[in-house]
Amino acid sequence: MLAQQRQTAILELIRQRGGVRVSHLVSRFGVSDMTIRRDLEVLAERGLIDKVHGGATLAGPGSAEEPGFAAKSVRQQAEKRAIAERAAALVEPGMAIALSAGTTTAALAGLLADVAGLTVVTNSIPVADALYQNPRADQTVVLTGGIRTPSDALTGPVAEAAIGSLNVDLLFLGVHGMSPRTGFTTPNLLEAGVNRALIAASRRLVVLADHTKWETIGIATIAPLEDADVLVTDSGLPHEARGQIGDQVGELLIVDVG
Repeated sequence: MLAQQRQTAILELIRQRGGVRVSHLVSRFGVSDMTIRRDLEVLAERGLIDKVHGGATLAGPGSAEEPGFAAKSVRQQAEKRAIAERAAALVEPGMAIALSAGTTTAALAGLLADVAGLTVVTNSIPVADALYQNPRADQTVVLTGGIRTPSDALTGPVAEAAIGSLNVDLLFLGVHGMSPRTGFTTPNLLEAGVNRALIAASRRLVVLADHTKWETIGIATIAPLEDADVLVTDSGLPHEARGQIGDQVGELLIVDVG
């Protein structure tokens, strides 16, 4: 087998499994440890894999890569549902709230049908759809205009101008990632601007982020961790992360999932 053929086979194996060990590849292809390590080096230099101790994994997404809403909606469904249920308990009748774009905020929107006198501002088409599917005569839904992103968010100057004229009690913000160094982030520059406008229009910021968002970093920072009055996450968050986040956000709410 030629080196290029072997490297193609190695890459396909990593794509199927998510990661492989050098020892397994040595046995599978009947070549030396050094040969496999050279193959992995070639694949890593092409940005196709990440080398790790004793093996390799599929390269992680870039900081500007933005999955579509449908792709994200099937991830961590139990966690998102539990987070949305806890967040819904923060909403009181007669409030004006804002929901940013995101699959967790869309899950929250589906739980708000019983809240009387609610006004909801959103730049998310799925969030608005969830509220329109369960209409109440005493609820008002304000959907901003703007440029549509892969996350079905409406962004740009039209959205920012609409948000800038409003004031809400609570903002429920979905994020792509969070870390102590970069704060809350998104892979979409336009969406970052709209999210900052939502924060400026809100009296309190409630961030909704499942445990997989920890140490995931998007290209644009929305806000530092300390700007969050409340962070709602799930029990999959590592214990060391809980300490770091708890020291910075106003209140850390952790929901148990299964």
